[in-house]
Amino acid sequence: MENKRPSIVIVGGGFAGLECARALERAPVDIVLVDRQNHHCFQPLLYQVATAALSPADIAWPIRAILSRQDNLRVAMAKVTAVDTECQCVQAGPLSLPYDYLVLASGVTHAYFGHDEWSAAAPGLKTIEDAREIRARFLLAFEEAEIAADADARRKLLTFIVVGGGPTGVEMAGAMAEVAHETLRADFRRIDPRASRIVLIEAGPRILPALPENLSRYARTTLETMGVEVKVDTRVTDCTRDGVTLGDGTRIDASTIVWAAGVVASPGAQWIDAEHDRAGRIVVNADLSVPKLPNVFVAGDLASVSGEHIPGIAPAAKQMGRYIGRQLAERAQGRETKAPFQYRHAGDLATIGRRAAVVKMGRFELTGFLAWVFWGVAHVYFLIGLRNRFVVAVTWLWSWLTFRRGARLISAAEE
Repeated sequence: MENKRPSIVIVGGGFAGLECARALERAPVDIVLVDRQNHHCFQPLLYQVATAALSPADIAWPIRAILSRQDNLRVAMAKVTAVDTECQCVQAGPLSLPYDYLVLASGVTHAYFGHDEWSAAAPGLKTIEDAREIRARFLLAFEEAEIAADADARRKLLTFIVVGGGPTGVEMAGAMAEVAHETLRADFRRIDPRASRIVLIEAGPRILPALPENLSRYARTTLETMGVEVKVDTRVTDCTRDGVTLGDGTRIDASTIVWAAGVVASPGAQWIDAEHDRAGRIVVNADLSVPKLPNVFVAGDLASVSGEHIPGIAPAAKQMGRYIGRQLAERAQGRETKAPFQYRHAGDLATIGRRAAVVKMGRFELTGFLAWVFWGVAHVYFLIGLRNRFVVAVTWLWSWLTFRRGARLISAAEE
């Protein structure tokens, strides 16, 4: 009688989930990858969809197509609602998926620090839908300002706020400034888009806090040169569809607010009743398994490794997914390694504008145009699919030469 092949359920088709699945390609296992979306999204470039530099299809690819040649895997598009760790079964929509090993890689979403009601006024940037919503609000603001009769209404419509001074917030604010000051400057007759006010708000003492102070200072100076108003040591105490209130009582009226101030984990910890940190990330062992649940593993932004700070970035998620996949492949073949997961930090990158970025890789630091080129090459390299790499590279080159952005469409679905 043949031994039953181990069944593995992977929850999440992001960087960690895909890398885990790929690492199991030749293993004698049966895999089900579950995701509520049918596509993998390259989140580091979502801000470019939100600011009309790229189309959604340029940074996303169907999960089934990515893994179509992997015979030991099937994909299920469904939303996970519960996990029974005693029966070892995942409930996803109408499906009940038994497992021998479970890999949770369902990621994070926006954190509003106890003010979830702010989400409607200030969408975050984690999905294609988020990017399309922000793009619609951003572009509609200029259209509505063009036909507004009142000067105060136009001023409010042309004020844009980004909350959060991390890489997403910095890149978003810089891209907004480029669109307003360069791309749209000749497109309207009654308004001057260059009069737009872009405000970046950071609660901490400086933007890009993960980078050295000199790179943070360079990023702030560059943003201010581009016309972005940078406010540090400033907290948002209230947020509505009409603007924000700051900690000192100042009110800024605005038509478009983007939230880039924090994240909270998906409900994975609740599914398996596991210990978690303040952000909801599951506390895991050195081998990324869950304490008291040795056949359950956690990867990517959902994992909190005891005693080690691992940033919530794509390279870290990919390393975790690959590590878990290789561990499970070894187990499926009767071998088991005890080597703990070791994160190798490749570096930090953030772009500020069409000719400026910051790069920090060990002792190596780079700013300006060369850093921007390095950032672009790195992001094109990590895109999935030759077509996407080619399209993004050509689109960026065209935008750099002409200052034009070809994805400035507002569809009915975005209204």
